[in-house]
Order: sequence, then C-alpha cells, then structure tokens
Amino acid sequence: MLFFTPGFPEHLCAMAMVCLLDFEAYAEKYLPKIAWDFFAAGADEIRFRPRMLRDVSMLDTRTKILGTEISFPVGIAPTGFHQLACPDGEKSTARAAKAMGTCYIASTYSTCSLEEIAAAAPGGFRWFQLYIHRNRAVSRQLVQQAEALGFQGLVLTADLPYTGKRRNDVRNGFQLPPHMKLKNLEGAFEGNDRSEYGLPPNSLDPSVTWDDIYWLRSLTHLPIIIKGILTKEDAELAVRHGVQGIIVSNHGGRQLDGAPATIDALVEVVEAVRGRVEVYLDGGIRKGSDVLKALALGAKCVFIGRPALWGLAYKQGEEGLQDVLRILHDEFRLSMALAGNLMVTEKESM
Repeated sequence: MLFFTPGFPEHLCAMAMVCLLDFEAYAEKYLPKIAWDFFAAGADEIRFRPRMLRDVSMLDTRTKILGTEISFPVGIAPTGFHQLACPDGEKSTARAAKAMGTCYIASTYSTCSLEEIAAAAPGGFRWFQLYIHRNRAVSRQLVQQAEALGFQGLVLTADLPYTGKRRNDVRNGFQLPPHMKLKNLEGAFEGNDRSEYGLPPNSLDPSVTWDDIYWLRSLTHLPIIIKGILTKEDAELAVRHGVQGIIVSNHGGRQLDGAPATIDALVEVVEAVRGRVEVYLDGGIRKGSDVLKALALGAKCVFIGRPALWGLAYKQGEEGLQDVLRILHDEFRLSMALAGNLMVTEKESM
C-alpha cells in the first residue's frame, strides 16, 4: 500500500499557498486516505482588545525557551510517523526547524532514528519526547541516547497510559507499511505482533505516576518538560515534582473525548504555576493570531502538530514545512502590530 507520493506534479506544488488552511486542503486531497485519516483524527472564542497609536514600526518576534533563543514563539510538536507525509520523514522536519531557527520536539515514534535526526540538522535546537514503556530499559536507553546526541530537553508525555480509540484508524485497519519502521524501537520488543501503531499491543506502561519524574531525573541532566497537562491541580503537581516546563495539550483531541480545548485550559494552568516554570501550548494553532492569543493568555511558546505534517506533504519535504512556518511568522508579526503590541484579550462565549 502506498502511503506517500514520491513526487507531486510541479504545477501542483506551484499553487499559491496563502494560509495554513491551504496546506490542510492540499494534504487532504493528495495524501492517501489512510495517512490523512491518521493525521486528522481528532467553543469559546478569544477576542483581542487592540490598542491604537502605539509605535509598532520595530517588532521583535524572538523569544527564549528554557534559555535558548528561537526566531519566533512557534515550535514543532512531537508527532509520529513523518514518513507517512514525505520520504525523508523526521530528517526533513529537523532541517526545516533548523532553517527557521526554532525548536523541534522529536517523537519516540519517529520513522527516523535519533541519530539520523541529529545528523540531518547538526546544531539544531531539539527536544526529545518520551513515552514510558513497560520495558523500562528501553526508555532509559532512549533518554540517555538523546542526551548524548545533543538534544536539549526531555518531554514526557503524560496523557497516554493507553492509546485512545481512534475510530478512523480502526476503520482503516491502520498499520505501518512494511518498509516503514519505528527506528528508535527496533529490536526493543519480543514477538512479531506489531499491530498497535508498529508496536506490540499494551507496550505502554499504564503504571506511570508523578514519582517517575524522579526516576527520569536520575537518568539525565536534561530539563524535563511534561506534556498533556490540562488542570491547575496537575500543574501544581508538575511544579512540585521539579519539572522545568509544562505543555498544555490534549494530544490533538486523540485521547479522551470531552477533554477541554487547550486554549481554554491554558489560563488555569498559567495561574496555577505563577511563573515558577515556563508554560507552552500545543494544539489548535492555525493562524498567527492564534499564536498571539496563546501568548496573551500566558504561554511562552506554542507548538504545531498537524500543520507541520501538512507542510511536509506539500513539496514532499522541508521546503513545504518552511513555507508553513514562514506564513505563521508573518501572520504573527502582523497580528502583533495590529493589536498594538499589547497582548490583552477577553473571552466571549459563542
């Protein structure tokens, strides 16, 4: 079964891409249905109070996350299986992130190895996202390998003790094609059953608790960022257990039905941590103004998941992803200017 098109026709890649919805429509049209459904699985409105007659002739979009400067407050979230979108997979993602001067969080479930990702973009700013498996030796090895390869942060995903029910994947009988592997986990598990997203069923460890933060700290000097926090109670626990960052995330809506939108959970988390750790947001970013809203509500940076995959599908590699990031950068800068560079918002129920 073919999961990506080796080369889209040039006239299709030359079409005008004005906003991220153009990339979404392109990816939906030209990716095979099984790949599109995997990526796509998944009602308040935030309004600005813009200020006028403020000098916005000089705007600086740069920021720092955990002390490292990025060109603007948009990074690339951890998503798996990038070779479903383009042949070079995560290597293309790493090159695009380096070219655009931002952070890329590489997934445990990458179709390129950590070594390949690091070699593809030497000196790039990268964090590594970890799922803890029942075989703790596998997780230990990955953490230590990431640190040795120069990754600068460890992102623990907290919201996946079990894989959520993803109906389109069930209908499609989703499996990785034979030529595609989870490179970081090759040889890590016994047996031949790889029916759960390229891994044996129930390989994730559902017994993970807050105390495992201490276990991770014993393995690495990397700062630990926890991903999947949606409540003030868990935000407080994260701070108490010594994490350096929190990613407010609902796993792209792919886990618990009825979980809040991340933008709605953001304020609660920001208020709970009171500046003690950095807070980031993952999910729902489609425009530069979305980035500005998240920052106005207290996020230090946002991370994009699906839009990065749409970009990889367009032009089959890093060039399309760079286009996505450029559009977000330009829209974000324009939104800053039109809002008077004063990030004050209010929520209005629709």
